[in-house]
Amino acid sequence: MAQEQITTDLNELVWQFMIEPDPMLTMLEWLCKKMMEVEVNNKVGAEKNEQSSERTGHRSGYRVRRFDTRMGTMYLMIPKVRKGGYIPFFVTEKRGVKQPSSR
Repeated sequence: MAQEQITTDLNELVWQFMIEPDPMLTMLEWLCKKMMEVEVNNKVGAEKNEQSSERTGHRSGYRVRRFDTRMGTMYLMIPKVRKGGYIPFFVTEKRGVKQPSSR
């Protein structure tokens, strides 16, 4: 798998975040997107639109999922993977709180 060359100008990126209504939430959204891309690239064995003999799966679009955080609510575009599925490591299923049993 080809190594991505990082050419992001952090100063420019921070200024882009600062003009948003909620800069911290926007930064978190950006970070989540980058983490999901890395995870899916590793799971599939190739980057998006890359042909590779090491490929173990294929992407199949995106699905929108609401993600509630302490910073606020954001809507993530989660990549779909054809075989095996994909759930980001930082998204956990919400489970109901168990009520204490009365004896």
